[in-house]
Amino acid sequence: MKNIVYFEERTETLTEKELKELQLERLQRIAAYVQQKVPFYQQAFAANHIDAAKISTLDDLRYLPLTSKSALRDHYPFGLFAIPLTQVMELHASSGTTGKMTVVGYSSADIKLWSTVMARSLACGGVKKGDIIHNAYGYGLFTGGLGVHYGALELGVTVVPSSVGQTKRQIDLLADFKSTVLTCTPSYSLYMAEEARNYGFDPLGFSLRIGVFGAEPWSEGMRKQIEKEWGLQALDIYGLSEIIGPGVAMECPGQEGLHVWADHFLPEVIDPKSGEPLEEGQEGELVITTLTKEALPLIRYRTGDIVTLTTDRCPHCHRTMPRISKILGRIDDMLIIRGINVFPSQIESVLMKIPEVSPHYQLVVTREHHLDKLEVQVEVSSEVFSDEVKKLEELQQRVLAEIENTLGISVAVKLVEPKSIERSQGKAKRVIDQRQI
Repeated sequence: MKNIVYFEERTETLTEKELKELQLERLQRIAAYVQQKVPFYQQAFAANHIDAAKISTLDDLRYLPLTSKSALRDHYPFGLFAIPLTQVMELHASSGTTGKMTVVGYSSADIKLWSTVMARSLACGGVKKGDIIHNAYGYGLFTGGLGVHYGALELGVTVVPSSVGQTKRQIDLLADFKSTVLTCTPSYSLYMAEEARNYGFDPLGFSLRIGVFGAEPWSEGMRKQIEKEWGLQALDIYGLSEIIGPGVAMECPGQEGLHVWADHFLPEVIDPKSGEPLEEGQEGELVITTLTKEALPLIRYRTGDIVTLTTDRCPHCHRTMPRISKILGRIDDMLIIRGINVFPSQIESVLMKIPEVSPHYQLVVTREHHLDKLEVQVEVSSEVFSDEVKKLEELQQRVLAEIENTLGISVAVKLVEPKSIERSQGKAKRVIDQRQI
């Protein structure tokens, strides 16, 4: 148990029996709560002939209705809230990619819950008293910045609320304050490392030992690149504003999946097409039921994230909470190219294995003569870009072959000069879909 940090050890190491008993008790309570308080669920339960009072086992969860993001947009802004607006202490919103904003609300009890699960998450990653967290997630309507902030305060560690932007100042603060933990999106961490060198700093010379990165899918290859750039251990954190924000699940230093705080967030994996629950270990869409939220409780919320789920005890930290894999892709950013499902993360994994190219890339999708075409634009290193044309052509063909071998479809590859792909201070924009569908 050496070097393992817990925030609530007793809860984080509940036996399987204890956890299931707690989950059932809370599932029965939250189902009755939404049936009483939320008209949307009153109607959904009635349409499916569901009586919350008759839930007797966790297996009954499968009979409850699935909730999609469209429900929040259809009832914009406060139609799914279970409490009066006068009792809502905080509002956040996410614009997403289409449609109206997704609005979420927090009661004072929800803020306490958020602080607790974020404190658990930070501790799970090895953050402890004496650490200084440089928090470069955005503050504001985006939940990332405040989520980390609340968790740091609850854990009792110092937090630097730097937010996003003004990257030169971020670098100066990292150097001057000697922060030990960096929190931001993985793509922004790479941009910061790049900018640090431009300003004359060696990223390996900072005091950072842990990085907590999330808000966008990222591959194992990108993890290795970040760890190489900064000399820290890069850990994945998972969350979404509809459920609570960051703090739904977190990797421990063993990096063998993200621990879901399943006493508050009951996870399932379903077939995204049929909606049927899948067996443990099968790849599918993550669905979460909030067991303890007050202002915006959600039943079987479809996250759109593709994962696998295991309930085995973690061999590294001995937590018994279930674990999800890193996000393997998303239902809603999945590209269908000539009948083949393509996730940006698949292409990223290929690119990260090729040292001559950088982790900065974009996927441009067009349609010509009724056929979809995918072009992968990827930056090459400055050394390679200055090489003779023949070497560039050879690299292009190698990248092309590796991607096509992985995807099973033909694509185009365009090598572009360093720093020509727009950098993001938040979530990286990986896909530019120019099809008129």
